[in-house]
Amino acid sequence: METKGNPPMKTDEPETGEPPVDKHMKIGSWKMRLPQSRWTRMGLGIALIVGGILGFLPILGFWMIPVGIIILSHDLPRVRRFRRKVELWWHRRRQAKR
Repeated sequence: METKGNPPMKTDEPETGEPPVDKHMKIGSWKMRLPQSRWTRMGLGIALIVGGILGFLPILGFWMIPVGIIILSHDLPRVRRFRRKVELWWHRRRQAKR
């Protein structure tokens, strides 16, 4: 005997129990789509940080370090906490200047 009812709801949460990752990075009004693969995001973040360290060379720039940290913060809790502390510090500093 079949029961008629609502089919199970489909969620975006993976079976591993991890929360879904927002696939976009937003800085101000600028929005960038991130790769879906965790390893690709981590490789991109690390490459940006290493490229930023070499920012004194032509084409590369020091702007790459914070962008790499933002990308890594999507997957690594320790980097996410560091980014959040810097955000709070920056916000409080700006509020104190006003």
